[in-house]
Amino acid sequence: MRTKGVPLSKWNLSINYGIKTGCNEAFIISTEKKDELISADPKSAEIIRPILRGRDIKRYQYSFSDLWLIFVPWHFPLQDDETITGPSKDAEKQFSSNYQAVYQHLCSFKDKLSRRNKAETGIRYEWYALQRWGAKYWNEFYKQKIVYREISDAMDACLVEADYMLNNKCYLITGEHLIYILSFLNSKLFSKIVLSKANATGGKGEGFLNEILLIQPTDKIEEKLEKLYNLRQRGCDVDNDIDKLFCFLYGLTDEETNFIIK
Repeated sequence: MRTKGVPLSKWNLSINYGIKTGCNEAFIISTEKKDELISADPKSAEIIRPILRGRDIKRYQYSFSDLWLIFVPWHFPLQDDETITGPSKDAEKQFSSNYQAVYQHLCSFKDKLSRRNKAETGIRYEWYALQRWGAKYWNEFYKQKIVYREISDAMDACLVEADYMLNNKCYLITGEHLIYILSFLNSKLFSKIVLSKANATGGKGEGFLNEILLIQPTDKIEEKLEKLYNLRQRGCDVDNDIDKLFCFLYGLTDEETNFIIK
């Protein structure tokens, strides 16, 4: 595997972690609350997005728990103004005026929000903003992505469509060859040979992912895996076929393959 694979750091990929609110009860809301906020002020819909948590991510699938994220970047709605370096009274004034229902909702949590990280809240960003919002990669959430749980003995990776936001218990991978990479991450070859290293060191973050050595696919192999993936999504049992394909790509013997897939 070391001689044939190419580190994922050399692939055209972006690997990032989900959003940290600092106060989930303020920013993660139910469908009922979402509808209430939009009913009170239709502009609320502009900054409310569906969110998945680590516990919602399964192997090859995810479950949407009818939860929504109020997506408020630092200095919102002036987050694109690079001259702002700390909490902005002008930003808060515009936020309270332009998104009245959401602002009033967050005001009900102002004490808790203000008591977040003392070195940052009210110093680097406004009390009403998310603690970490993916400032350098937030647009990656609006793409198709591989998502996997940070805390899990298994990889538990799945493909998630555009627009879903993620909490900080998830990692996301965007870029090329996603179904191929997803299939490898969920394969027995990966779980038995590669994943044990991450579990032993206690981390499945960007550093670990970047070092994974994976054979770059031919068009024929990628097409075959996409067909297998689609069959699996329709309920067909194709896991052994996927496992055998990766064993074949790495040149494993029949004995080694049987050890991996049993």
